[in-house]
Amino acid sequence: MKKVAFYTLGCKLNYSETSTIARGFEEKGYQKVDFTDTPDIFIINTCSVTENADKKCHKLVREARSISPNGYVAIIGCYAQLKPKEISEIPGVDAVLGAAEKFRLIELLDGFVRPPQPKVYESEIKTLKRFNTAYSVQDRTRTFLKVQDGCDYSCSFCTIPLARGSSRSDSIDNIIQAAEAIAANDVKEIVLTGVNTGDFGLQDGKRVNHFIDLIQALDHVSGIDRFRISSIEPNLLTDEIIAFVAQSNKFVPHFHIPLQSGSNKILGLMRRRYQRELYQERVRQIKTLMPHCCIGVDVIVGFPGETHADFLETYQFLNALDISYLHVFTYSERDNTLAATMGDVVPSKQRSERSKMLHILSDKKRRAFYEAHIGKNFTVLFENDIEDGMMQGFTENYIRVTAKYDPLLVNTTKKVQLTAINEKGLVEVEEVEEFVKG
Repeated sequence: MKKVAFYTLGCKLNYSETSTIARGFEEKGYQKVDFTDTPDIFIINTCSVTENADKKCHKLVREARSISPNGYVAIIGCYAQLKPKEISEIPGVDAVLGAAEKFRLIELLDGFVRPPQPKVYESEIKTLKRFNTAYSVQDRTRTFLKVQDGCDYSCSFCTIPLARGSSRSDSIDNIIQAAEAIAANDVKEIVLTGVNTGDFGLQDGKRVNHFIDLIQALDHVSGIDRFRISSIEPNLLTDEIIAFVAQSNKFVPHFHIPLQSGSNKILGLMRRRYQRELYQERVRQIKTLMPHCCIGVDVIVGFPGETHADFLETYQFLNALDISYLHVFTYSERDNTLAATMGDVVPSKQRSERSKMLHILSDKKRRAFYEAHIGKNFTVLFENDIEDGMMQGFTENYIRVTAKYDPLLVNTTKKVQLTAINEKGLVEVEEVEEFVKG
């Protein structure tokens, strides 16, 4: 029995696909092991959103070679689609598979015998039309369920359309079946994921339904306590979606909404499909219907042409918004993007300084969000994440809590009262339903 190890870089979508590919190996009799457990085969699923992700891929190949000098190393994912030749020239790589080929690993690589020269399997991205269902199971308390792939947008900084192709979706029937299969594995929470999740409903280039149709159907799936939307563009987050989540028993009050910049000038250069006023209105609508809702924000600093005044406009906009946390990305140039050809490049030092300022703001926002809910009751889904005799979990509105470890609590939802924030920034709880032993 050959041993195979997987390593995933990047987003929740990559994670769901790695998990699905891994199940395919196990069904064929391979033994899934940790990366350090001298595998016979290494599968590295790559990201190429930032330059740092590319560097991580190089490092992982070196680590794989040091762990199993004769092991087979295959690279898949977005970086593999964008730069297959470059990856094939990394010492130690045996195979590179593009977006259309990664789900055919076992078939294409046939026994995983190291070749004299690296093999490259990749197709032009415009030929990629098929949707491959993917979800993670038995890895976490929650599952990432892929409902959409690809993107038809043309943001000037982004390589994802080049790496994953045009927007396409699974059918609602298939997704319901996947959700039911996930429920049968005793998973309590499903996170809906995709490249442009809110664009759900395109099949073979034709719109057959909308994201609201999907979430309304999923709301009736039994055995799942929670559904969470991983990320959704502000221009696709409709009043109808917000209103539905507000009254749903299963879709939780948590939205992650990419902003990227609080300057309309920079949003224009980025080719985003909205202005800051729309974003502000989305936040206002959410908080009107769900005052306790958690709102996360993606923001990019150091985009070409971003002056100090533009950055301050973003900072002040975010500071005034009723949001809960930030995911801050420092802009890095990506080949074959319009942004990489723009002038007015922001020096690296300034990019770093702006990133630091927004990370501090994010910490303040998260702390304020947590403090606003102390003394209130919520439901926590507890995870098997134990440290110093304590376990952790998340409320429905994405507040991370800590409690004394009890094996009976793992993968269960319990009603608690939030009592205090500890020195690690986690929220301590007291029982509302009896659950703490002793």
